[in-house]
Amino acid sequence: MSDYLKQFGEDLKKNVPGYIAVAVTEIKSGISYYSNSAVASFDPELASAFNLEVVKAKLNAISALGLNETIDDIMINLSSQIHIIDVADNNEYFIYLAVDSTKANLGMTKALLNKYKKEITKKL
Repeated sequence: MSDYLKQFGEDLKKNVPGYIAVAVTEIKSGISYYSNSAVASFDPELASAFNLEVVKAKLNAISALGLNETIDDIMINLSSQIHIIDVADNNEYFIYLAVDSTKANLGMTKALLNKYKKEITKKL
């Protein structure tokens, strides 16, 4: 599995314009299965740990409202970055991706994340 995740990270770095960092994190435990950053000062595991609270809050809100819905993704737009939290359909993990907002192609980025999310779900 670690070889697959390493390849996943390399593919993102190569194919996502403005790539900053990525982490694949288990929702239940908060453990990151994989993380990588192109920026030395950006810690994707720390960012993922804080964003885990965002995911849990949204899952709790969906449950409290009695909605029969799943989270596809959560986007957080900062002044120079976009953070995408792509939650697996089974709610077991999420992919956290940070990109430079001036270089990112969101359509391509989200398409790649959806592809990888399905493949990672099969392997986890």
